[in-house]
Amino acid sequence: MKPLKSLRLEHRFETGLDLRVDGRHLLTLFVLDDALIRVLLRKDGAFRLDRTWTVAPQSGSAPTDVPWQGRSRLDLAGFACPPFAVEETGDGLVLTTACLRLTVTTPLTLTWQARQEDGSWRAFAQDRPTGAYMLGVKDHAHAHFLLRQPGERVYGLGEKAGELERSGRRFEMRNLDAMGYDARSTDPLYKHIPFTATRTADAGSYGLFYDNLAGCWFDLGNELDNYHKPYRAYRAQDGDLDYYMSWAPSLRDVVRSHVRLTGGTAFPPLWSLGYSGSTMHYTDAPDAQAQLEGFVRLVAEHDIPCDSFQLSSGYSSIGAKRYVFTWNRDKVPDPSAMARIFAEAGIHLAANIKPCLLQDHPMYGEAAERGLFVRDSEEAAPARSPFWDDEGSNLDFTNPDTIRWWQDNIAGKLLAHGIGSTWNDNNEFEVWDGSARCHGFGEETEIGLIRPLMPVLMTRASHEAQVAHAPDRRPYLISRSGAPGLQRYAQTWSGDNRTSWETLRYNIRMGLGMSLSGLYNIGHDVGGFAGPRPDPELFVRWVQNGIFHPRFTIHSWNDDGTVNEPWMYPEATPLVRAAITLRYRLLPYLYTTLYRAVAEAEPMLRPTFLDHEHDPRCFAETDDFLIGRDLLVASVVEPGARVRRVYLPDNATGWWDFWTGTWHAGGQDMTVPVTLASMPLFVRAGTVLPLADGLSRADAARDSRRTLAVYPASGRAEVDALEYADDGISADALESRHCLTRFSLRSDADALALDWRLEGCYRPCFDSVVVTLPAGERRPLTVNGRPAASGATVAYRPA
Repeated sequence: MKPLKSLRLEHRFETGLDLRVDGRHLLTLFVLDDALIRVLLRKDGAFRLDRTWTVAPQSGSAPTDVPWQGRSRLDLAGFACPPFAVEETGDGLVLTTACLRLTVTTPLTLTWQARQEDGSWRAFAQDRPTGAYMLGVKDHAHAHFLLRQPGERVYGLGEKAGELERSGRRFEMRNLDAMGYDARSTDPLYKHIPFTATRTADAGSYGLFYDNLAGCWFDLGNELDNYHKPYRAYRAQDGDLDYYMSWAPSLRDVVRSHVRLTGGTAFPPLWSLGYSGSTMHYTDAPDAQAQLEGFVRLVAEHDIPCDSFQLSSGYSSIGAKRYVFTWNRDKVPDPSAMARIFAEAGIHLAANIKPCLLQDHPMYGEAAERGLFVRDSEEAAPARSPFWDDEGSNLDFTNPDTIRWWQDNIAGKLLAHGIGSTWNDNNEFEVWDGSARCHGFGEETEIGLIRPLMPVLMTRASHEAQVAHAPDRRPYLISRSGAPGLQRYAQTWSGDNRTSWETLRYNIRMGLGMSLSGLYNIGHDVGGFAGPRPDPELFVRWVQNGIFHPRFTIHSWNDDGTVNEPWMYPEATPLVRAAITLRYRLLPYLYTTLYRAVAEAEPMLRPTFLDHEHDPRCFAETDDFLIGRDLLVASVVEPGARVRRVYLPDNATGWWDFWTGTWHAGGQDMTVPVTLASMPLFVRAGTVLPLADGLSRADAARDSRRTLAVYPASGRAEVDALEYADDGISADALESRHCLTRFSLRSDADALALDWRLEGCYRPCFDSVVVTLPAGERRPLTVNGRPAASGATVAYRPA
């Protein structure tokens, strides 16, 4: 690659500037918002790929989308595009918005400054002054180098292994089916998320998103070169250098900005927050239907709340291999009858589907003849790749005929049987001939340019099929692989993890990394997917951790043929039941957290520093995390633990122990005694925590009893809180059919006052609530202006 050097201002237009680089390349600066500027470099003035599928600026609460064929990279719809000033200097120019100052100098170098509260400008990012930008001479490889700054912390890049803070390491984006990965070290993994969020030492935080779907690498300080100052690097093997630089005072706002840039978050039904069963063992068994129906009986026998089951791919087997959209009628004689049994128990089914047809698939010939596959780079035939113990061809979801074929099969082979959701799996599209050809919606495109897009389009096709089948209900989908924009359609998870204590610990960090990268609705295979079965202690601890994640699924393919089930160890079943029961008690809070992720772009899983950036202790690597802003989880992740040490972030109100009702000041270490039954949990003081009573399904129609657990501040304070509710399923819930309860909680040294008002046309199934205070709280309480003792029942009605 060749470094870029000279530049000149060629053209100023309403939304940005064109600069000519080295007399031949075109660098465009788009001013998209006061704190968001886009940098687009076109080699020889032309696009390598003139469309994007990841950028879909969100304005309202519902996700925003792009046309199937992609959005023109020159389309600025949805952006504010505010006015800006430009001043030419001797060796470049200075571009200024209300928040940002961008200085461009020769040789091509960009320096970014942000306006501080006192009106001064402070640099938050700067290109390496030597060879900051490079382009391939005979190809479209490219690179971008930034200086590494003292004290900066780098987060993001999706589901990466190891510590949450990424500095000093090198990462690759190349979607792989990494079954049994090491959660501390394996790289790459399943997803392509070229986004970092960087906190500087003294100038706020910035997001850097490279809108490129080609394979790429991020070096965040692992590499050193004597001829350059300390730097961090982005290198891509193809595509366009097209990046978005955003700035905000806080990391949280940087993450929220990125989610809105890529279209927002899907709003699945309430039942998606319940326990979801799954295992490969059932569908691989010769009597799969009996095994599956037995699960329905067993959850009832063991009194385990459950809302869904993920149907692994064994139902589609012929011999030892799997063939998407086929039913093995020897193993599953009557899929419709099986689905009815699940439906009658209130358990929703999601069927595993795969985008690759093995070469002897019954429909392979038909699909090949219709041109539905990614095609070989040199021949007219479909491209062949290894897949599930054989070779197969990957479907091309940039072909409208493929999309229709896929949706017809979902409708006829799954939805028609009463299986309402799809689990889009094994969709890494490991087609390693980068020149293999895709339809490209009429503009032939090499697979190497868009490989991570394929699982996104696959999931979108599934999403639309489900919406067409049940237009009045919100769809639920899962996808393992993808790129930014996947979150507009589906929930995701960290793939086929390996059973170990280390995985339990590092999956927590992996989940937080995904959340800081814009994937909010996530989880892990509880108990571990591959490897040995978990022993009773590890299994209990994994369940106790899993209940605090948006996706809570026990799933396995154990090496010894055993199956991870809530009742797998009779002596541990009461502890597993207690954890899952707590999950259901917390459902109103979790649903509100999901609502805020969708409507307000607020992360669900949160590292403690996201809400406490002023507290340097929160930036230490830790196993602690927040679910929403109010619950601090301290999962036990070490075998034989008798105590759990947890740091309570420094805040103005303090923290309450959920179990003991004891108040603690923030900014201190706690040592909590634990047994195998313990789930250390703290509540931010100033919280009104909505709790369900006696709920065994995530079903609004059954949610007829509510407790409002009030956790007041220790001194004088006035705080607001929120609960969101709807019927759990309606597609129009966000627009109209919901209820927002807005709480106001006031406290001083002598008294507490709680008031609320209801907004929206939906009314929950309860007309009164029980209001409780922690055991350690002695101040008198009034509720809506009337005295109320802890445990009192209070009418729940509009103010």
